[in-house]
Amino acid sequence: MVEDRLLIWKFKLGNRDALRQLYEKYKNDLLKLAVSLVNDISTAEDVVQDVFVGFAQSAEKIQLRGNLKKYLITCVANRIRNRKRDRQRHETSGIDDLNCTISDVNRPEQWAILSEELALLSNAMAQIPYEQREVVTLYMQGDMTFRQIAKIQNASINTVQGRYRYGLNKLRSILNGEIDQ
Repeated sequence: MVEDRLLIWKFKLGNRDALRQLYEKYKNDLLKLAVSLVNDISTAEDVVQDVFVGFAQSAEKIQLRGNLKKYLITCVANRIRNRKRDRQRHETSGIDDLNCTISDVNRPEQWAILSEELALLSNAMAQIPYEQREVVTLYMQGDMTFRQIAKIQNASINTVQGRYRYGLNKLRSILNGEIDQ
């Protein structure tokens, strides 16, 4: 978008308010995406914050040719994937870290995220394999195409479409099972 390019240009010239405007514009979408992928608000907030810090630090080098939102979504997905990989390498404790605890919520964007329907969906999403969760989230919330997701995951389009299909089927099964109980 022209507005994003203008704000990036202003930020490169030293206007810190331009970065704040970009952050305000995209933080809620990125936070929703991150919560869907990690099922933990504090980790999701850390990831989004890390992405914007990295963006700010490398703004001089950024040559944005496409959509800034999709660029930031890709950064969030990559950051989460890297954290997951690092945690798996260094993890010794087990599955205890996967439980989502809901803390006191004071900010309006967190109230929206923690609606009852989203809590059910987040719990269901946490039960499907990460690769499927990532495809479903990037496709539905990130407005990314299967081709773009395939590039991020370094997989074929058929594999990504299969992950999407299997992920949706598992989500339906999980959610139908929770509703019947």
